Amino acid sequence: MAGYTIKKVEEIPDVSGDYPGEMRLASPALENEQVAFTWRRMPAQTGGKGSYGHYHKTQEEIYCVVEGTLQFKLDDDVFDAGSGTVVRIAPAVVRSVWNDGPEDVTLIMVSPKVEDMMADVEKVPDFWPA
Repeated sequence: MAGYTIKKVEEIPDVSGDYPGEMRLASPALENEQVAFTWRRMPAQTGGKGSYGHYHKTQEEIYCVVEGTLQFKLDDDVFDAGSGTVVRIAPAVVRSVWNDGPEDVTLIMVSPKVEDMMADVEKVPDFWPA
């Protein structure tokens, strides 16, 4: 065993399904044990605005905006974060993001890896009205 794994983003499966853009969960492809790493591309006018938000029971998350400007709603605060901005979100903070456009946004999300990701998530309906 070499002790490392190298993958290009396009080699990591896109799990977004019918949702616009791309969401690539790198942890399964990299077989990492401690850190969850997600690469995401969001087209303009996509995200959680007009939908639900969510929070985590245990997972702290770090979002890094690589390209573009992403709008965040964290609890009652709404703000824009441009390229090169890193945002730490505590587990109990309700969150959602929105790309107001006009360009795609590329971001990276990092958190501790958990066995059952969906068991750690609580959805909050009507969190960010359109």
